[in-house]
Amino acid sequence: MRTKPSDSKLTGLFLDMLAAEQGAGANTLDAYRRDLTDFSEFLGRAGHSFADAETQVLRDYLADLDARGFKSTSVARRLSAMRHLFRFLLNERIRAEDPAAILSGPKRGRGLPKVLSIADVDRMLRRAKELSEAADQSPSKRLRALRLYCLLEVLYATGLRVSELVALPRSAAKRDARMIVVRGKGNKERLVPLNDAARQAMADYLAATEAAKADKNRVAASKWLFPSFGESGHLTRQHFARDLKELAVASGLQARLVSPHVLRHAFASHLLHNGADLRIVQTLLGHTDISTTQIYTHVVEERLKSLVRDLHPLVEK
Repeated sequence: MRTKPSDSKLTGLFLDMLAAEQGAGANTLDAYRRDLTDFSEFLGRAGHSFADAETQVLRDYLADLDARGFKSTSVARRLSAMRHLFRFLLNERIRAEDPAAILSGPKRGRGLPKVLSIADVDRMLRRAKELSEAADQSPSKRLRALRLYCLLEVLYATGLRVSELVALPRSAAKRDARMIVVRGKGNKERLVPLNDAARQAMADYLAATEAAKADKNRVAASKWLFPSFGESGHLTRQHFARDLKELAVASGLQARLVSPHVLRHAFASHLLHNGADLRIVQTLLGHTDISTTQIYTHVVEERLKSLVRDLHPLVEK
């Protein structure tokens, strides 16, 4: 009798497929692995596995997630992982049917992204610049302040994903570069323009790293623009997020309202508010599908309403 493959083996095969055929990144693969491990543990307690689970058991798992207090967005993500897995098993002829095909997910409204105002971002930029120019600080503290100011300027100027930002190569800060090449999701590359403020912040930060060469050879020799001594070789997303929240508090803002992703939202929303085309913003953000960018259409709608209100000849003054 043929032995059924274990859930861990099937998970490994599934993740290999995502990486090879869809170019899934490390963060995406880790998220799938966590979700499927939890699902497998539930099936194991019920005496089932990926190879033999039926639709009702999948419904029981979704109900269990709800009983554990999972938000509808988290339940929907787990369901998506299950659907992708069973579709893979069907295509690979490991299963003869797809038990997830007829499942319906929780109803959920798509919330609008948190957005900082232009004034809020200006306050953070001014405070970061003040900290980078403070005279009474050690060279290492000044270097960290210059790094944070550079990160903030580049993030708001480009709208990069935080994973793209912290992994920028040192070559991105070429003196005359008006554009940088960004390697995004699925290993896809795109060109993103830099404004003068971001270019100057990069130049000042690089000059400071060169000045520290004698004491910190590894920092100066690193291939990364924002190096660290961790395993990744570059600054981590978590480290930058912590620094950003501290800057928010120093700028008089609530830390819970500020994150690298909120700054990315601010970049997109402020562009659209000032007349940018949605397709252009899609390209700059690296969204494959325009539907992902359409989360910002509320900004466009408000701008159109104000244009009609202010400019239409029949609107009462």
